[in-house]
Amino acid sequence: MKFESINLGQTIIKYQVPYDIFLTLNAVYENEFKSLPSANETLIGKIQKESSIYYNGEDESKVKKHNFLPLDILLWFEQVYKHYLEFNKIYKYHIHINSIWVNEMKEHEYNPTHIHRGTLFTGLSSVMVLGLPDTYGTEYSSSDKPQNGRLQLLGSASGQFAKIDYQPPMNLRDFYVFPYDMRHCVYPFNGTDQKRRTLAANCDVEYNPITTRGAE
Repeated sequence: MKFESINLGQTIIKYQVPYDIFLTLNAVYENEFKSLPSANETLIGKIQKESSIYYNGEDESKVKKHNFLPLDILLWFEQVYKHYLEFNKIYKYHIHINSIWVNEMKEHEYNPTHIHRGTLFTGLSSVMVLGLPDTYGTEYSSSDKPQNGRLQLLGSASGQFAKIDYQPPMNLRDFYVFPYDMRHCVYPFNGTDQKRRTLAANCDVEYNPITTRGAE
């Protein structure tokens, strides 16, 4: 499994999505779009098109259980989340994929700083790149440090010389996995009719933080 780790006090791992899974996820979104439940009422994003493709939590007034994904896709997600946990020396755990949805951002839309949760407060968030515009438009200042349309992840480390934030370059098929309580946001872009399509997924993790504490 191809991956790269980034440490901000907590670990971010970037995976590369297999091409067949990338194609299938885009096809599910495009072919089933009219049937997909809106996820807007359960999310904080300032995005018009937020569409749920999987939910396996408790039925609520805003969302009911549903699944538009084939089994092999769900098994691949499980494999990735297990790799993340074992890379971080978490061995006794139980995982439960809670929800998966697609955000299709157009210009001027954005995601404010937030954290995730599922049925539990402990778990893994993730962001996958399914489609990108050719341009993010004009950077109105500091064009040498572009931020339009960028994902920003904010770590919990502190102290001098600590690296506390990370802006991934974001390429097609990138898949970033990080803890529920890691704050993150997505900045708006401008100057194009093209969309920025990403998938987000929440995976609950039940584990004992006492028995897994301590650096190795």
